[in-house]
Amino acid sequence: MLGLEISSVPPILSTIEQVMGASFRQLQWVMAAYTIAMTTILMGVGTLADRYGRKRIFTIGIVAFGITSLVCGLTESAAVLIVARFFQGLSAAMMLICQIAILSTQFRDGAQRGKAFAWWGIVFGAGLGFGPIVGGAILALASWEWVFLIHVALAVVTWLLTQAGVQESRDPHATRLDIAGIVTLSVAVFCLVLFVTQGPVLGFGSPAALGIIGLSVVSLVGFIVAERVSARPMIEFSVFRVRNFSGALLGSMGQNFSFWPFIIYLPIYFHVGLGHDSVQTGLALLAYTLPTLFVPPLAERLAQRWQPGIVIPLGMSTIGLGFVLMKIGSVSAQPGWLILPGCVLAGIGLGLTNTTATNTITASVAAERAGMASGADTSARMISLAFNIAVMGFVLVQGVMAHLRDVLGVPETAELRQFAEKIAAGDVTVAQQNAGLLANVAAPQDAINAALVAGFGWVMVYGAISVFVLALVSFFVFSPGKAAQRDGRATQGQSA
Repeated sequence: MLGLEISSVPPILSTIEQVMGASFRQLQWVMAAYTIAMTTILMGVGTLADRYGRKRIFTIGIVAFGITSLVCGLTESAAVLIVARFFQGLSAAMMLICQIAILSTQFRDGAQRGKAFAWWGIVFGAGLGFGPIVGGAILALASWEWVFLIHVALAVVTWLLTQAGVQESRDPHATRLDIAGIVTLSVAVFCLVLFVTQGPVLGFGSPAALGIIGLSVVSLVGFIVAERVSARPMIEFSVFRVRNFSGALLGSMGQNFSFWPFIIYLPIYFHVGLGHDSVQTGLALLAYTLPTLFVPPLAERLAQRWQPGIVIPLGMSTIGLGFVLMKIGSVSAQPGWLILPGCVLAGIGLGLTNTTATNTITASVAAERAGMASGADTSARMISLAFNIAVMGFVLVQGVMAHLRDVLGVPETAELRQFAEKIAAGDVTVAQQNAGLLANVAAPQDAINAALVAGFGWVMVYGAISVFVLALVSFFVFSPGKAAQRDGRATQGQSA
């Protein structure tokens, strides 16, 4: 459900833009609201699950996910869709945090744990890998609403499987919910994303923008203080001294500085930049996501043989190489020759990194704190994802604007920014709406496509640099690998 929901929504964003009249920023918020909501309660849900039962909270999340998916599929308003996506994200957090903790406690033997997380990666990868073609096929054969409505049926099946196969587990030492931590972290993340998305309109140096980022910083400091004084914090900062935990956490973040936020915008590139229809776009996206279906079992075997400190940085570096290939392909005469291999390479890197990082993080702490560890893991993922959805959107628009300034010979204005945002959103009617700006351009549609491709080139460079840097930092945090494992056993009393 989670994998399918993530990768089947991006192919329909351009349709939502046309049907609902959604702006580029609203399309960003359709995805960002989901991830921000997950971040809002992830750590709190981990505590609730530890206290009241992971199976119980997991079941509640399944039901809520089905209901919110129904609302997403029935609404005709972009604003309502964004709100519904926020609540869908809350329920998704309940499912995700609990499933990781359930696997960690129900499969404690090292070999069993590796197999369990490998299967988790395969099933997640199946939803993720086939999501683009499912989204494209639904759009072609039915309507965009069914991309959400399909989760209502899946929620029923998941609920039945949960009742049959999941054992209840708790942390006997879990106490009360950390309200101060939840509020301060939520405000910090929300204001950070708001600053990136609204900064270009308000002006990054304006009092309003500075006030937003200032509130984010103050809230982050408040979160750190709240966690340090709490008797039962959502995140115990001492775990960051465990090399395996910190190195793997950088891996969780690295894929969300590159692979995951890019999938939000990649359908626009295939559909508008390369001229693919909905089904062709879905098939092309399979090259990006399908490797995640097959690589996790190999990643687990490599982690047991070479240690996670090698596999996770290697996976992130492979993602970076994929982005480099895509960038080279975007400026070539026949982009498909390198774009698709680049997508495949990035997907292989994601498969090496994703489940290996999650397994390593939860294995580096005591079993009764699996909820806290998985909460920290998923929070790091969602915070970095929400932030980079906004940043990649900003970089995309800036790249489009830079190309338009060169072609049109005009200065940067509010009108030009709106023009660039429409191009970035994949608005196919943008040429007619901005005929005045394009009056001196011989082939307006070609110029628009070239501007979009140029903007995506900027995004590919950003994704490559970000994941390469995090891969390097992760490698040095892990090093030396054997010492990292000894640190983890000594600190937490449990072998990874």
